[in-house]
This record gives sequence, structure tokens and C-alpha cells, in this order.
Amino acid sequence: MARVSILLCLVLLVTLGVVISVSFADNIEVKSKHLESSKKDTKVDRNSKHIEKGGEKINDDRNAGSEVDKNGKNDEKKDHDVHKKGDQHGKKDDDEEKKHGDKKKSADHLKNGRGSDDDDEKEHKDKKKGEHDDDDDDDDDETDTDTDDDTDDDDDDDEDEVDGDDDEKENIGLYELKKGNLTVKFTNWGASIMSLHFPDKNGKSGDIVLGYDSVKSYKTDKVYFGATVGRVANRIGKAQFKLNGKEYKTVANDGKNTLHGGKKGFGDVVWAVTKHKYDGKKPHIVFTYTSPDGDQGFPGELNVTVTYQLVKNNELSVVMEAMPKDKATPVNLAHHSYWNLGGHNAGDILSEEIQILGSSYTPVDGELIPTGNISPVKGTPYDFLQLRPIKDNMKDLKTGYDINYCLDGKADKMRKIVELIDKKSGRKMELSGNQPGLQFYTGGMLKNIKGKNGTVYQAYAGLCLETQSYPNAVNNPKFPSQIVEPGKKYKHTMLFKFSIVS
Repeated sequence: MARVSILLCLVLLVTLGVVISVSFADNIEVKSKHLESSKKDTKVDRNSKHIEKGGEKINDDRNAGSEVDKNGKNDEKKDHDVHKKGDQHGKKDDDEEKKHGDKKKSADHLKNGRGSDDDDEKEHKDKKKGEHDDDDDDDDDETDTDTDDDTDDDDDDDEDEVDGDDDEKENIGLYELKKGNLTVKFTNWGASIMSLHFPDKNGKSGDIVLGYDSVKSYKTDKVYFGATVGRVANRIGKAQFKLNGKEYKTVANDGKNTLHGGKKGFGDVVWAVTKHKYDGKKPHIVFTYTSPDGDQGFPGELNVTVTYQLVKNNELSVVMEAMPKDKATPVNLAHHSYWNLGGHNAGDILSEEIQILGSSYTPVDGELIPTGNISPVKGTPYDFLQLRPIKDNMKDLKTGYDINYCLDGKADKMRKIVELIDKKSGRKMELSGNQPGLQFYTGGMLKNIKGKNGTVYQAYAGLCLETQSYPNAVNNPKFPSQIVEPGKKYKHTMLFKFSIVS
């Protein structure tokens, strides 16, 4: 019995030893596997980070990484698929709202003229925002007719008027006015007219001023397309004059003479836009510029304002004002659009008929400086007292017209000055003004100028009608004076009326 008990104890001890041995071995194996797995994961993670960092540094390849990372991301992507699909509708709505906002901004930009001339980048942005090019406008038929006869200067519906701010003063932009059948575009580079659309006798709208497609081109313009020119428009002989006993030398930019204010006259500077109302009863835009003392050689600081306004039915008013701050100075501003009533791309203007109500003119020397004489137009090629084709009187003129007329009627009073008709298109333009003179220029010096819509302008492609004081009046006491004293205001008014004749 004792032997059996001892044998049973030995069996139990052996069994217990085997169990303990197996358990210990399993525990070691599990720990070994866990350690191996941990080491392997650590190695993969480090390799993945190294590859991604290396890819970013070399070629910014965000897809660089281990296959393990990609598999991990696949599971994550599955978890978010439903959430993403649920967001698509909201995202689409946001995109639609953004597009609507962009269209609204585009319209506001065109109406308010906000923009800058960052060369090609600006042009790209303008097209992206929905700006219309002039060639698109040529196809638009303007059918709206407004018969408002109110000509007051104060606008009674100016709640939509935009006041300029300091941030805009150095920006170069595109602006527009619209009323009835007239649509006019401007740039504040030179306070210039870029285009003027008016329908022909068939109702088709056309652009009747020469110019360029982009605002940028006006910065390199050499022929003053649509510009406000000054401080003294036209020519100053020998680029000098005397005022109050002192001799002033101005910048010569036309041989030995000064033309349209010098190398950087008012047509070659950025004007501030202080008011702008795109449409309504009296659409208008106000440009301002301060010319400093000594600007191009002229004495004294001069504050200048040019206001364009669409009034009545198919009429454009232009008012130029200037006030010297503390010194007397000559002032003679002029508007320099090139008109072609057949359309800016219609060829020459020689068949257009014109009447100029000026019985005298100021003869010039070989440099186009007035001799000081005032001669009658009767019996000369300059006689347009009766309406007649421009080409009729040009036989003896090699380069066409570029002459100042001494206008009939009293200066400082508005009166009719010019009537211009293009029978082919049926368009008619009448010009009234309050200045003593008119420079009639038929564009004889235009040559190979790349204009709107690929048009190349040649001689006689357009004509200028520049109401003004007489050229070189600062050196000729017999001519009406151009001198404006401090505290006095210079005011120059023009009115262009457009209509259709049968």
C-alpha cells in the first residue's frame, strides 16, 4: 500500500513538471513573437517616414511612401466614403453660390471700375471675371431709349453712386456709362474715352472712336487716343513763355516745341476716380488730378477735374475744370478722341461731311506754330462754313487738316461749333462748346497703329475736334489769354449730341 502511494506521488510530480514546462515555453514564444512584431512595425514606420520626407524634399511627391501606408489609408477612405458623398450636395451648392458671387463681382467691377493694371495678369483676371471686350460690344444692339430731358448737374438718384477712395488712386481701371442708345467706356489713364457705342440707321450698334482693346495699351500710346490733354493742350513755341516777368521753360516733346503738356502731360498720368454712377437718370464719372508745382516746367500746383455725364437722350457732356493753388499758370485743356462715325474700323473719314462754324483761322509755320495772324477762311481750303465732304477741300493739303479755327460767337458761352455726318451709317454728331478755338485734325500722321479688334489704323482713320484756346497763346498777347490766377476757376464745357439722319 505504501508502495502504491509513493508511485502515485511520483506520477503526479512528473505530470506537474510537464505542465509547468509547456506553460513556460508558450510564454517565451508569445513574448518572442510580440517583440519581433514590435521591432518589425517600428522598422516599417521609420522607413515610411524617411521615404515621404525624401520625396517631399526632392520633388514634392506627396504620394511617396510605403505600401503599408497606402493599405492603411484605403481602410480609412472606406470609413469616410459615405460622409464625403453626403457632403457633395452642400459643396455643389457652395460652388454655385460662389459662381453667382463671381458674376456679381464682375458686374460690379465693370460698373465701379475697380481693378489694377498688372499687365497680363490683370487681363487674364478680367476675362476670368467676365469682362466683355470691345469686339463683343460691336455685336450688341442698343435698343433702350431714355427720353429724360433733365440737364441739372445735381443727380437726384445718386444712391448707387460710387465714391472713389485713396486705395483706387494708383489703380488703372476700366469704367462704363450707359444711357439709352449710348454706351461709353473710359480708363482713368489720361481720363480717356476708350469706346463710344451708338447705333447706325439700321439699329446696329458700333464703336465710333479709335482706340485700343486693353487699358494697358493706353500707357504706351503716342497719339493721345481719347485722352484729356494739358496742362496746356496744343503747342507752345520753343518750349518757353514769360509770366509775370519770369521766364519758364517747358519740356520739349515736339521738336523744339512743347505739345499737349510735355512728355508726361495729363494724358499720360493716372487720374483718381472720385465719383462714378454707371446708369440711371444721369450716369456720370468724375476724374481728378493734382499737377504739382513745376510739373513739365509749368508754375504752381493745379487741381483738375474732368466730369463725363450722359444727359438727355444720346448726349455726352464733358466739363473740365481747373484751379491754381497759389501761382498764376497757363491752362488749356482739350479732349482728344478720334471720331469715325462709320465705325472705328470703317476706313477713312474723308467722305464724312462737316460744318465748322469758324469764320477765321490761325495760319501756322512749318512747325505748326501759329504765326500770330488771324485770317478769314473764305476762299481757302479751311472753309467749312457750309456742310460739305472733308475730301472736297483737301486737294491742296498734303497731310490733311491740323489747324485752329477762331470760332464764331462769344467765347465762354455755349454755342454750336461743329456738325458731322456720315451718310453711309446715318450717324450724325453735333458739338457745342464754350471755348474760343477748335483744332480740326484729320489724323494725317496716323500710320500702322494697332487698334481694337486687330484693326490697323492708317492716315485719316479718324478726326479730332479739340475745343481749346488758341495754340501758343502764352507767347502771343493778341490771342485770348490762357492765364488763370489763384482763386479763379478755369471751366471748359463740351456737349456731343448723337442722332440719326435719313
